[in-house]
Amino acid sequence: MSASSDPLFHRDRSCLLVIDVQQYFLDKLPAEDRVPLVARIGWLMRMARALGVPTIATAEDIAQDGPLVPELAALLPDGGKVFDKRIFGLAQQPDIRAAVEATGRDEHVLVGLETDVCICHSALGLLAAGYRVAVIADACGSPAPHHAAGLDRIRGGGAIVTTLKGITYEWVRDLATLAALKRDMDIVLPPGLTL
Repeated sequence: MSASSDPLFHRDRSCLLVIDVQQYFLDKLPAEDRVPLVARIGWLMRMARALGVPTIATAEDIAQDGPLVPELAALLPDGGKVFDKRIFGLAQQPDIRAAVEATGRDEHVLVGLETDVCICHSALGLLAAGYRVAVIADACGSPAPHHAAGLDRIRGGGAIVTTLKGITYEWVRDLATLAALKRDMDIVLPPGLTL
């Protein structure tokens, strides 16, 4: 089976997009959801690094809404830039679009905030640009009922909606890689994830 006929996402073709995980947006979620959400996104960022998947991070209107939360900013590669996103759909902002294109990756995995706006607009914009897109349902959020509505819109637009566990196994693919990943990451799994 060629990569083009394989419906699963591939670590060597993927790029992780961490969108607008800022305290301003986290504060809109129920208090009990905030820390677990950041932990799941952080775990995916560590896994991406361990598997050689590039990460691009954005924060919306940094001067107004604040930076990427420190827990995630610390996980960016040395000198990792956080793009100041000024358009809800990142594919429409030239500097972010150029960074996406520069990865040479054709599959994009989206996490962050908010599901029904920036995640949705970004997913649909990337799809329109010809990329494959997956949105990780348990690693993005919006206040209810907007999270579910955003996922419905994203799914209806043609993106794959999956979970943190789902993308983990799509990127890993075999037992040897899973064992190496568990050994190399040496971390506790985030809330809600079992492997």
